[in-house]
Amino acid sequence: MTLRPIRRALLSVSDKTGLVEFATALAKHKVALISTGGTAKALRDAGLSVTDVSAVTGFPEIMDGRVKTLHPKIHGGFLALRDKPDHAKAMKDLGIEGIDLLVSNLYPFEATVAKGAGFEETIENIDIGGPAMIRAASKNHDWVTVVVEPEDYEKVLNDMGKNSGATTSKLRRALAQTAFARTAAYDAAVSNWFQGELAKDGEKAPPRRRALAGHLRQPLRYGENPHQEAAFYVTGEKRFGVATAEQLQGKELSYNNINDTDAAYELVAEFDPKTSAACAIIKHANPCGVALGATLNDAYAKALACDPVSAYGGILAFNRKLDGATAEEISKLFTEVIIAPDADADARRILSARKNLRLLIAGGLPDPASTGLTYRTVAGGFLVQTRDNARIARDGLKIVTKRNPSEAEIEDMLFAFTVAKHVKSNTIVYAKGGQTAGIGAGQMSRVDSARIAALKAREAAETAGWPEPLTKGSAAASDAFFPFPDGLLAVAEAGATAVIQPGGSIRDDAVIKAADDAGLAMAFTGIRHFRH
Repeated sequence: MTLRPIRRALLSVSDKTGLVEFATALAKHKVALISTGGTAKALRDAGLSVTDVSAVTGFPEIMDGRVKTLHPKIHGGFLALRDKPDHAKAMKDLGIEGIDLLVSNLYPFEATVAKGAGFEETIENIDIGGPAMIRAASKNHDWVTVVVEPEDYEKVLNDMGKNSGATTSKLRRALAQTAFARTAAYDAAVSNWFQGELAKDGEKAPPRRRALAGHLRQPLRYGENPHQEAAFYVTGEKRFGVATAEQLQGKELSYNNINDTDAAYELVAEFDPKTSAACAIIKHANPCGVALGATLNDAYAKALACDPVSAYGGILAFNRKLDGATAEEISKLFTEVIIAPDADADARRILSARKNLRLLIAGGLPDPASTGLTYRTVAGGFLVQTRDNARIARDGLKIVTKRNPSEAEIEDMLFAFTVAKHVKSNTIVYAKGGQTAGIGAGQMSRVDSARIAALKAREAAETAGWPEPLTKGSAAASDAFFPFPDGLLAVAEAGATAVIQPGGSIRDDAVIKAADDAGLAMAFTGIRHFRH
């Protein structure tokens, strides 16, 4: 373990959280402070003695501050291997003093983009000197301690306190890793912003290089299975959901909880809260019940009725503020996670009695029509695609059968097709009266999906004591076209009277004839919703 004393520190930060307290502690260790601009002013205002960078370099800040730390007396101070004779000689000959600590957290580029700043303002918030110093100090971490986030101030002070003002090689290496990851994430944000600007100008070709970065939100106990290690990272995308949510209660979220909660919230956000309340119940990233209602309590009851057995231990998502009456009903069934834009005082009080239940307040709903990218890893690389934000409206339907659907059937078709978008392929979704009647997910055969969904509907009817399953008189949605009439016939056997599907099969004529023969109304959307 190599100890390196900290005698000189350069501090230049945009985020001044904890800065004065940290610098004051450094001063107590007799550390000489060097700084620039607003950081120097903040330190002087706190009564600390500070040397300006320009006094060190003998060169003034120029070009509106674009050039101030890019100087040999700064970078030589970071990069010198002080036990190497020729480096030591160069330092002596050129009057370069070593800098033992760098504190820099870069211009707020990501925040500037997030607030919707214009092109020129965004460009001016691309930090140049900061990343250059961070990389130099991190490369020479055997001699230099580098801090890029206020969260690490205490670690440095603790190390110095234990080692008479010095830091350990273990800490310096850990901080160097964080520093290089920060500059990589920063460059990724700049690169991806540029790509977005190019897209606005009509550039559709994928970039030759794509950068992806994240910030640790929380380490996880394990991944999908106990033998897998996992962690949750956030990218900074301004999209309401599990990444933005405040957890009010309950034990730590698991990898599967996070994945399922994201699936649930993206689904429920498809339905406008101003028009109707919506509830989605998710198990293993697939919905087992989705419904609309006049109230959240009504929507929850209808969603639960679709598959009450699978709903046990599920994830609940709502598109409105959770209320006490709904919370009272939810508390009757074991539930892993609830996510909603907000929750009122009654709901919070009622659910607080369920200590293991995680209640997440997301602060808003994700926009289902917004653009964005999704990623998936493959061996040796990753796939990138734009988010599936395609939506179908009534005027987008092409009725292809002799019988036209009724208004009620159209409503059910649109609802069922929206839900199918969020179910693993192949999928068939039956819906009636604004609630799912049966869901068949992830089957290799579309016929099997249709039959499984119908079976689920029959089981739900038996559980509820209904005279017949909700598939009777329902609308059925398929995420992709029927390649043969057999899938459509399975839907008809379940009692569906209307069908919505993308169309586009070479056997569409045969499928349409089968629908006509069965007396079904069928609409083509021209939109496929594969979900793998």
